[in-house]
Amino acid sequence: MKTRYLWTSALSLALTLPFCKAQAPGGSTAIGDLSALIGTTHATTAPGTAFSLNEVERIALAQNPEIELAARKVAAAQAHVPLAGALDDPQAMYRGWQVPLAHPYDYNSAQNMLMLGQSFPGRGKRGLRTSIAQSDVDLARDELDQARLRVRVNVRKAFFEMLLAQDEIHIHDEHVGIAQQAIEAARIKYSVGKTPQVEILKAQLALTRLAEHMIRFDRDGDVARARLNTLMGRQPETPIDVQGDYAVNTPLPALEALVSSAMQARPDLAEALAAEAKSRKEQDLARKAMVPDFSVSAGYMLMPSGMSPRNNYMVEGSMSLPWLNRSKHDAEVREAAASASQNSAEVTAIKAEALDQIEESLAEARAAQRLARVYQDSLKPQADQTLHAAVVAYENDETSFLDLLDSQMTVVDVDLGSIDALADFNIKMADLEMAVGAPLTAQEITK
Repeated sequence: MKTRYLWTSALSLALTLPFCKAQAPGGSTAIGDLSALIGTTHATTAPGTAFSLNEVERIALAQNPEIELAARKVAAAQAHVPLAGALDDPQAMYRGWQVPLAHPYDYNSAQNMLMLGQSFPGRGKRGLRTSIAQSDVDLARDELDQARLRVRVNVRKAFFEMLLAQDEIHIHDEHVGIAQQAIEAARIKYSVGKTPQVEILKAQLALTRLAEHMIRFDRDGDVARARLNTLMGRQPETPIDVQGDYAVNTPLPALEALVSSAMQARPDLAEALAAEAKSRKEQDLARKAMVPDFSVSAGYMLMPSGMSPRNNYMVEGSMSLPWLNRSKHDAEVREAAASASQNSAEVTAIKAEALDQIEESLAEARAAQRLARVYQDSLKPQADQTLHAAVVAYENDETSFLDLLDSQMTVVDVDLGSIDALADFNIKMADLEMAVGAPLTAQEITK
């Protein structure tokens, strides 16, 4: 801040230099156009409520449509469990035998039979069907966990993108006043012929970068705002601000601890394991196809009038003969075995993918952390020192105005690069959390 104060003071000194009011043709017009392009302040949309990261996560986990859909899938799977092992509906039957064609409504001359029947699947089939339905519940819960993880990670990334855009705009607004003084100082020196036109054009080009930055900052802020609102279950255009700090000194977990946690916490791996377990149950159920199913019925029979006895009962039983259709059931067993093998291979593939994602995300997080520290520990102090030296030299007429302007633009670039590196590190940490499948705060931290 002290260096920037000196920079502002130097420009104010430049404004007091004697100058003639006669201007070179077109000089002030070009500078004036540039001033209008940069603007004095940033025009923002209506301010929104400022949320912290924890508040945004809490709202998103409660209101995100993707999570709501996944939760409803869990409820639907749970509702199906009691039905999977339920018996088929009982059946009622009436038969009229030997009804005379000449007297089609003379049931006293016919044999009338009323029956009730129930079918029963072979031993063990109902339990397996219930267990398979429960596996679907486990799969739905794992999908819900994946949705929550995905939303939480995307919220973190959108939050820091939004925070970055806000801070970039803040840095722009910090420097825009200085830029206006620089424009005026350049106009004054140009009007008295102390600065050649080529240097003025270079100054214009350098200062116009502020306008170019602002276009990008507005775009990034609008995109992050829309993404964050959508994740929170709100309309994309809803005004919103975020507040918080970047973490850069967070110790990174050890690779071994991350891998160990991922093997237990990744929802997609848990889903693949649940699918593998379900396929084994389906394989057992396919083998049960060789166990016959049964049906039993009991009924009352009313014989024609005049017969003795006229009232009778009957009992009926039947069973399926799967041995006579062995080729079909053997094909079902082979199909279930192939599905189980596929799911086992998917588990292996997800584990390999998890290792690759963790190593890649950890490497990127380490690089981002080192870069952020370079900005904080070296580049920012060096840029401020360079600007301070340029201000002193300018005040003593030992350097040109353009050199001073270049030093100031370097500070702007370093400030922007610094917060960009900080935001990038926090985003990379969110990617690492996605690769692990669990928050990183509980991990074993390297020293």
